[in-house]
Amino acid sequence: MSIQQSPSPVLPARAAAKMEAAMAVGSFAIGTGEFAIMGLMPDIANNLHLSEPQVGHAISAYALGVVVGAPLLAILGAKLLRKQLLMMLMALYALGNLATAFTPTFGSLIAFRFISGLPHGAYFGIAAVVAASMVPANKRAGAVARVMMGLTLAMLLGNPIATFLGQFFGWRSAFALVGFLALTTIALVWRYVPDRHDEPRSDPRKEMLAFTQPQIWMALSIGAIGFAGMFCVFSYLAPTMLEVTRVTPEWIPFGLAAFGVGGIIGNIAGGKLFDRLQFRAVGLLLVWSMAVLLLFPMAAGNLPGVMLGIGLVGTMVALASPLQIRLMDIAHEAPSLAAASNHAAFNLANALGPWLGGMAITAGLGWTSTGFIGAATALAGLGLYLLARRMKGGE
Repeated sequence: MSIQQSPSPVLPARAAAKMEAAMAVGSFAIGTGEFAIMGLMPDIANNLHLSEPQVGHAISAYALGVVVGAPLLAILGAKLLRKQLLMMLMALYALGNLATAFTPTFGSLIAFRFISGLPHGAYFGIAAVVAASMVPANKRAGAVARVMMGLTLAMLLGNPIATFLGQFFGWRSAFALVGFLALTTIALVWRYVPDRHDEPRSDPRKEMLAFTQPQIWMALSIGAIGFAGMFCVFSYLAPTMLEVTRVTPEWIPFGLAAFGVGGIIGNIAGGKLFDRLQFRAVGLLLVWSMAVLLLFPMAAGNLPGVMLGIGLVGTMVALASPLQIRLMDIAHEAPSLAAASNHAAFNLANALGPWLGGMAITAGLGWTSTGFIGAATALAGLGLYLLARRMKGGE
């Protein structure tokens, strides 16, 4: 699957907008499903008689599902029509989240979150290719951005709404909602994404061969390690607000919304920084990440401080766009696999962050120790960035 346009005519503007909106609903579902568990961590822990760090393992299980599923499903589905693959990926996402809504035990929670994560990265990779292939060449970036806007809206609206819903009707209702959104996406994709039987098919062997370049693995490693700090803090935001800030549970959705606002700002800033500085933007953003993560423990003691602190942590999303573009520039022979693998790398960070934070909390270092642990991972990411700059192919 290549991001080059197919020989078929591009879609009319109105049809393209409907297609992008259909796939954006899937992005919204995935963004809500990935992060909903973080706002509902205390509720899940109480209901299943677990500790918060144990629920953190379920976050890591989802992230590991993304790491496994992103490249695997992108390769296995290479010969399918993209529309068919999108619908199959959403069906698997619906299954995983609906199963989560009915999970009875800790073990099944881990298993169903892993299954839910499998289609995550592949969906984003294929949706980006579909969006880019059906619009004029000079509008491809905008089309991809509009599909991904669902993920940004999930951070700002979907996760707070899911948390409100889970607090009032039980945490299981939040995952039932995500399952419903995934099923809705299947219907919308079937209705509004065109059938293109003449679309170019990829050769999985060529895509995998492009991944022999060391700089690709350096970029993925920077994302997997340098981005872990954001998830380390965000995963334990709900118990931190309850135990350290000492607010009532009704404030947790507002904390999630503050993170979403920071994410939107970071998403815009990251692209602009890369346009000006290219790969150097990654180093600057890792230094920024260390600063905001070190600030968070000092800010978490009161409500205005924690809102500002988590908003600043949310700006770390700025790393995603520069690393995505960096990967696409290097792996131009394997754009689909690169797009999927970038999401795998960030979800490896989503596995590493909660795991490291959970160990620190279990060891008695306190809820705000996540900020210091996260700053250490950002520092490690900065070291990888500097190493990449010194290697052949660095800038």
